[in-house]
Amino acid sequence: METLPLYIYGTFVLTVLAAIYLFVKASASRWLVFVLLGWLVLTGALAWMGFFQVTDTLPPRFLIAVLPPLICLTILFSTSKGRAWLDQFDLKTLTLLQTMRIPVELVLYWLFLYQLTPELMTFEGRNFDILSGITAPLVYYFAFVQNKWRPQFLLIWNIVTLGILLFTVSNGILSAPSPVQQFAFEQSNVAVLLFPFIWLPAVVVPIAYYAHLISIRLLWKKVFNSKPISGLASPAF
Repeated sequence: METLPLYIYGTFVLTVLAAIYLFVKASASRWLVFVLLGWLVLTGALAWMGFFQVTDTLPPRFLIAVLPPLICLTILFSTSKGRAWLDQFDLKTLTLLQTMRIPVELVLYWLFLYQLTPELMTFEGRNFDILSGITAPLVYYFAFVQNKWRPQFLLIWNIVTLGILLFTVSNGILSAPSPVQQFAFEQSNVAVLLFPFIWLPAVVVPIAYYAHLISIRLLWKKVFNSKPISGLASPAF
């Protein structure tokens, strides 16, 4: 792999750490930082050793980085203790957290310039995720600073931006080199198999969809059950 400028590594690593910090802050659970850092070290070590660069196996080794967060999410949403823990998250911080998608999209564009990701994974292609990052601070400002947005609009924003995220992730998986690759054969999405960029599918993306799904759960309860939400000022609605 061609040596990348330090600003690409620096921007990405700082974005990962910021995402972890904000997610832990939203949870108010100090133990979560150890779980996330442990997962960071494990996936980073595997990528450093070239584990994910073996792309001709079935199932793809790439799944080892993406399935555990999904399994944990399923357990959390399907158990009473898990749902009770999710309900303690701070909606304000979860919303602000989505701003991290701006530097993520910049990193993806820089990686495209160095032929490590396909154009379709950038905002010049069919990656619209930067819109989620750009609108996140605006939504945060109007919903939590000005208190001018009803929870219904915040719910819709989370659903739409979650849809954008899922569309982007599906393109990323199907453009990565593996037996199931469908797109970008001329320039595969190889960056996500390398250190430290394995943390995009293994850490950053899970934090983003966790934040959306938790927010949707909290807002759904607010809209349809009239229950108070941590971080959301009820009188404004």
